[in-house]
Amino acid sequence: MIKGLYEAHLPVSNLDESIEFYGKLGLEFDHKVDDKIAFLWIEKGKSWLGLWNSDRVDLPYHPSIRHIAFEVSYEDLKQSVEWLKEKGMKPRKAFGFEPDQPFVIPHDSYAHAKIHFNDPDGNSLELISKIDNKKNVQEKMYVSDWEEFNKE
Repeated sequence: MIKGLYEAHLPVSNLDESIEFYGKLGLEFDHKVDDKIAFLWIEKGKSWLGLWNSDRVDLPYHPSIRHIAFEVSYEDLKQSVEWLKEKGMKPRKAFGFEPDQPFVIPHDSYAHAKIHFNDPDGNSLELISKIDNKKNVQEKMYVSDWEEFNKE
């Protein structure tokens, strides 16, 4: 049955500006529909993001409505703050962590390392990597602390 997530959608106020923004993140533009919707490949042929030109982009934020998390490698995630800044994007504070480096939220035998930022319309975006939690750490911490704690 279900094999994965094929598409997700976000409201945007300026379709062309948003296409450019997501292009800087590495998403590949595929097509527009009536200059109201644009589709960009997250992973070509596998999953894409639909951007809907709308005058209703000021909806109050809630992660169930205006949030997308993009999977990245752990090594890329460790460089994500600089990578985002080079592209003119600003990481933001999330879960009480300052945006100067990614942080880790553990879940039993695995954890998620992540960094958060917003698109031009305030949609919440995240770069995330699933990592092993061999020591069954339960405390949230910055990636640098995680690596120090998990040294072998």
